[in-house]
Amino acid sequence: MLADQIGHILRKASQRHGTIFSSAMLPDLTPTRFAAMVILYQKKSLSQNQLGRATAMDVATIKGVVDRMKARGLVSIDQDPDDARRNLIALTRQGQELIKKAIPIGVEISGQTLSPLSEPERDRLTALLNKII
Repeated sequence: MLADQIGHILRKASQRHGTIFSSAMLPDLTPTRFAAMVILYQKKSLSQNQLGRATAMDVATIKGVVDRMKARGLVSIDQDPDDARRNLIALTRQGQELIKKAIPIGVEISGQTLSPLSEPERDRLTALLNKII
C-alpha cells in the first residue's frame, strides 16, 4: 500500500538524488545553494524575494541560503539603484567560478539519478513532474 503512494515514491526518489548529489557535487555546494547559484548565474542579479520564488524556497530558507553564501564570499548584496528599499543579490567572481565548475557536475548528477530510465522515459518523467508542479 505505501509503495503505491506518490509521496512515498517521490521521497525515495529525492533521497536517491540527494545521495548522488552529496557524493558527486563540489564540497561547498548543497542542493539549495546550487539551485540559487544557477539562477543567479543565469539572471545576473535578483532581489532575495525573486530568488526565493525562482528556486521555490520560502522567505526564511532563501534568507539563510543567501546569508551563508555571502559569508563564504559567493554572492554580493547591493542596494538596487532603481529602488532603495530593495537589495540585489549577485554572484561574486568567486561564486561565478564555482558555479561554472558545478553546472557540468549537476548535469552528471541528473544523469546518474535518471540512469535506470531510457531517454524517452526521462523526457516523459520530467514532463509529468513539471505538469503536477
